[in-house]
Amino acid sequence: MRARSDGGVVQVRAGRLLADVTPLRECPPFRRLWAGTMLSNVGGALTTFAVPLQVWDVTRSPLAVGAVGIAQVVPLLAIGLFGGAVADTLDRRKLVMATTICAAAVSAALAAHAFADPRQVWPLYALVAVASAIGAVGTPARSTFIPNLLPADQLAAGLALNRISFQVMLTVGPALAGLITATPHLGLRACYLIDAASFAGSLYGVAGLPAQLSSGSVSRPGLRAVAEGVRFIRRSPLLAGAFLADLNATIFGLPVALFPAINAERFGGNPRTLGLFMTAIGVGGLISAMLSGPVGHITRQGWAMLCAVSVWGAAFAGFAVAPTLWLTLGLLAVAGAADTFTVVFRGTIVQQSTPDELRGRVTAADYVVGAGGGQIGNLEAGALGSLTSPAISALSGGLATIAGAVVIGIALPAFTRYRSRPRSPEPDSQPGALAAPQA
Repeated sequence: MRARSDGGVVQVRAGRLLADVTPLRECPPFRRLWAGTMLSNVGGALTTFAVPLQVWDVTRSPLAVGAVGIAQVVPLLAIGLFGGAVADTLDRRKLVMATTICAAAVSAALAAHAFADPRQVWPLYALVAVASAIGAVGTPARSTFIPNLLPADQLAAGLALNRISFQVMLTVGPALAGLITATPHLGLRACYLIDAASFAGSLYGVAGLPAQLSSGSVSRPGLRAVAEGVRFIRRSPLLAGAFLADLNATIFGLPVALFPAINAERFGGNPRTLGLFMTAIGVGGLISAMLSGPVGHITRQGWAMLCAVSVWGAAFAGFAVAPTLWLTLGLLAVAGAADTFTVVFRGTIVQQSTPDELRGRVTAADYVVGAGGGQIGNLEAGALGSLTSPAISALSGGLATIAGAVVIGIALPAFTRYRSRPRSPEPDSQPGALAAPQA
């Protein structure tokens, strides 16, 4: 039995809730990439948890925690788009392997600093900036692997599975980091060391891939190549709408810099409780990713993305005033669920709307928007939290996110009216298969 909404937004067949695992079953390179990336991401979550907590322990300042975002966003904005041009010029597989080795070295340096002089904050900012610069080159290249490994009708399924990997990281990583940090004789140093070792998983996933060369040609990764990618994005209301919706959500509605202060203010500052904050986001996102079957049947992806962004903002507004720990964690789980749908919609729009010869540059812009917006949002939340209070900062940011989604919907009607063409399910298809929308 099939149900269709009056607005033509979604088609759902009973029993098609579970995420499609066809890419894992039929594509061994994707399977290795997925498994190795998941392991490395869990290790990365330990460092993501440890750096803000170390800054908070030394400074007791939400603004200082938010400044970690500036250390990340400056190199990201400076070289992010050039990283995409590099990815369109070189063998993306070799590029990712090189940047992975460099990132592992940065995590090892963070561990060395934690052993040597953990009360010095400036080395943390410096190492975070170096890691961001490395990611600005390697992440866009890595993001091109999935559309090159999978057929078009499995792209949405592959992106949803990739999101499951990310949500496992958000679920397991912060909780594990909280336990490690609170354990005597381990602490932050162990988080950094485990992260450095976990990069072996990323190398395992990438090493077995075939060469990943662009189907087009870029003579050199300079300003002309970057400008070509920017012009392509500017000509596409669909890409512009997706990027603006994501910026709206991350700049206004991502109060991660406030988590240590809110945890200290309401729940006594226990690192285990702080770990539960990010774990709750991961649990919500993991559940929605596991039940992502209907996502492939959503036709009005722009409209649906704005709805998910609004839910994200509303959840964080509720988080700002939640009186109990369980309500706090529940609202964070709702935010995580909304984020999964937002990311899958945006990723599908970006990958299916971009030719391969421009994919590195457009994906780099996507990465700059997602990561850069999040770090600017951390700075904004931390600064406002220092001037007012953490609760006011989180509440106003959540409400501003909802208002921004409304404004984008009105200002870009082509984005909200856009309809993809979902693949019609085969009569004998297996339950749980995810149909990829065709742009």
